[in-house]
Amino acid sequence: MEVVGSQPMSRLRAATRMILVIVTLSVAWIDGAVAGRTCEPYVLTPATVARGLELGKRSFDLLEASGAEVALIARAGQDLTRYGLRYSHMGFVWCDHPDGRWTVVHELNACGSAESSLFDQGLGNFFLDDPFRYEALIVIPDVESQHRLATMLAGDMPQRMHEPHYNVIAFPFSTRYQNSNQWALELMATAMSRDFPIADRASAQTWLKAAGYRPTTLEIPALTRLGGRLFKANVAFDDHPFDRRMAGRIDAVSVESVLDFLRARAVVEDEQVVSMPVTALPGRPQRPGRADREAPIAAAPPPGR
Repeated sequence: MEVVGSQPMSRLRAATRMILVIVTLSVAWIDGAVAGRTCEPYVLTPATVARGLELGKRSFDLLEASGAEVALIARAGQDLTRYGLRYSHMGFVWCDHPDGRWTVVHELNACGSAESSLFDQGLGNFFLDDPFRYEALIVIPDVESQHRLATMLAGDMPQRMHEPHYNVIAFPFSTRYQNSNQWALELMATAMSRDFPIADRASAQTWLKAAGYRPTTLEIPALTRLGGRLFKANVAFDDHPFDRRMAGRIDAVSVESVLDFLRARAVVEDEQVVSMPVTALPGRPQRPGRADREAPIAAAPPPGR
């Protein structure tokens, strides 16, 4: 009996191993496709600190010259060009923040978990986390939106619009989860709406849908979805519409989709790109890309909100 059953069992084990290999590769693909964190150790070097601080200083100088009160800021934490995306993560940068001039306020996912928090972070620290490209996009909204944002940032609205259950590919019109760009979009919606009162995430999403917001659609095959759901705490698909999920069409909030929406609504006063020369860092070759670290670095954690 054992001898007769050994061949089928051997084939079954081989097939199982192959599935696990494919699933593992699929999970790695998800980490490269959207803004998640790999949790791999990362040691700051003098060169990376210098470049991050220099990009922070250039961003600070541009913001000072702009005369703005609040702006949106995006970074290129990972290589998303194959999906037509340049930036991976965005937040707000507030001139008169109590913790210091031009402090970044944004949502970050805790490494290896399905939880997020809001953080206040200096511009230098914002760029210290080994980005794929030393580049920032600064978007200045119209004056009225800036004033409304400053008022909200000074109050409890950022926390009211925050959902700690993090999903890197959260569906834009569900309140079950939230990703970092979604938090920024929903807070921005609260500042943009004039005749529609927004008091929570559900009403923000209602306004966004009516106002014509269109998310970015990612093509994610079934096996990749299975791998992500099984092995990544910050990846979930159960908030997405069943028909689109089965078709492998996953809608999520990207930096670019937020910018397209703001431009279409004519609330962008100015856009500026701040960048550093593309050169290899001393002592470390340029790599093809890393997962965006959507959590504060251990060496220099920002003060939490």
